[in-house]
Amino acid sequence: MKKTLFWLLVLVLSPIAVLVVITPMDSQKQYIFGLLSIGILFLMGFSKNRSVSVIMVVTSLLMSTRYMYFRLTQTLHFNSTIEAILGMGLFLAEVYIWVMLLLNYLQTVWPLKREIVPLPDDMSKWPTVDIYIPSYNEPLEVVRDTVLAAQCIDYPKDKLKIYLLDDGKRNEFAVFAADVGVGYITRNDNKHAKAGNLNHAMTLTHGELICVFDCDHVATRVFLQATVGGFLNDPMLALVQTPHYFYSPDPLSATSPLAAIFLTKGCCFMARFSRGTTTGTRPSSAAPAPSFAAPRWSRSAALRLRP
Repeated sequence: MKKTLFWLLVLVLSPIAVLVVITPMDSQKQYIFGLLSIGILFLMGFSKNRSVSVIMVVTSLLMSTRYMYFRLTQTLHFNSTIEAILGMGLFLAEVYIWVMLLLNYLQTVWPLKREIVPLPDDMSKWPTVDIYIPSYNEPLEVVRDTVLAAQCIDYPKDKLKIYLLDDGKRNEFAVFAADVGVGYITRNDNKHAKAGNLNHAMTLTHGELICVFDCDHVATRVFLQATVGGFLNDPMLALVQTPHYFYSPDPLSATSPLAAIFLTKGCCFMARFSRGTTTGTRPSSAAPAPSFAAPRWSRSAALRLRP
């Protein structure tokens, strides 16, 4: 019933959305429209209701699409070849940004509310886990916190191994890894960048599960207990992805609730790994796992499993 009402609402509002996008306006009306849209988004941003978030996303997309329609119909008129090359290059760059915005919204507008699957009381049934912390040119003071936090994760020590994957081949990293008692892995070349770094490590480690942290990702003690249980509960589960949580919000998200919808980036991955094959085919987003990044933006972890 809800799905029927949803699609009926989409059908009714679609012509209105088209009119918002294609209706011509002079400069004054366009300024008024833009200011009203921004004001509506700002006021609605104080609400934590998921439906309100969807309305905010739709409003943002309508404004962005209206701009792209204007660019396509009103600005692509050139008087020379060089103008055409530069103008089309700029327009294609804007199209790329608009597509990325759309895909980001589709990914984050309605997150699933999956519950954490608890681990069994019998710790002997818990799988072994290898934690990978890949790094290339990040300073040691950034990576140190991630490694030390990983060592503090509440998980049986005989079932947990931590590896610092150093594509920068730095002596101070090797010394640090030896001092704190974690594995140190490097390689002769940097082929395929981070994915190659991870694939190379997979040939040298033997854990049943692989957990990948960005080198500036500081995990809480219960991270593995909040994510590993799903693999025991579902044999077909291949991948668990968790969102980032920041214990010191970035300035933009702190001042603009809308920013939290589409500027949240980065995540942690955990995957089931079987020697020579990928086990399972169905990826899953985990419940909000209690992990958080250091007070800085960090890139998404990338996990590439060997076929």
